[in-house]
Amino acid sequence: MAYHARYLHWAERARTESLRAIGLPHNLMIERHRALLVVRRIEVEYWRPARLDDAVVVETAVRRVTGAQIVLDQTVRGAEGQGAPGERLALLKVGLVSVDQDSLKPVPLPEPWRTVLKGLVRVEAPG
Repeated sequence: MAYHARYLHWAERARTESLRAIGLPHNLMIERHRALLVVRRIEVEYWRPARLDDAVVVETAVRRVTGAQIVLDQTVRGAEGQGAPGERLALLKVGLVSVDQDSLKPVPLPEPWRTVLKGLVRVEAPG
């Protein structure tokens, strides 16, 4: 079975790739605004285990963007060609906060990240 903490790793990679996919990579936020996103809270509900060497897909949905905070749902599913493809394995509810790179104190989410992420907010229940 995949170790339970591996899901946190997969979710972290998915968040990084999601920002890159919308043209706003995390490293650009650091370079331009000296701000970075850190995990403030994370909750994981596991339904079925991933097996070692299984490929998985992590779906990331933006649920809320306010001030310095972002709330995401990240659903881990089995990839096509793996056991039960598309089967939901786990749900991660993630709270991120934008902080100053040096002081680590919360700072408003910089533009254009705030506007773009607000435009991606989905309010339906995770599935």
